Amino acid sequence: MAYMLAEFYNFETLKERSRKGNLFYLIYDEEEAKGFAEIELNAAIQTTKLHKIYVLPTAQGKQLGLHLLNYIKEIAEKAAQARIILNVNRYNKAKTFYEKQGFEVFEEEDIDIGRGYFMNDYVMQFVF
Repeated sequence: MAYMLAEFYNFETLKERSRKGNLFYLIYDEEEAKGFAEIELNAAIQTTKLHKIYVLPTAQGKQLGLHLLNYIKEIAEKAAQARIILNVNRYNKAKTFYEKQGFEVFEEEDIDIGRGYFMNDYVMQFVF
């Protein structure tokens, strides 16, 4: 976990992703940020890539993730995207959440992220 945070969530990495056009969204509850999402419109032809969606464990169960995901769907649809894709770890219970929101698994990926670590993911898609 520490490796992932240092590698993918440091300020310079986020700044670079923003420069490339990735969009970041925060969701608030009681005037405090409780979660965020990162998307990339047109990551492939008419495809939005949902890079990250995260809600603090203390804020889970309040439908904040659902509201954030629905907002991402609206943005993608308004941008004339045909689908949204995302990666989810094969053992992450979030897979069930995505399935309930209309996402389907269409591929499996094993991604080498360095230092002997791999992400063993499902690639899921939501088609408009």
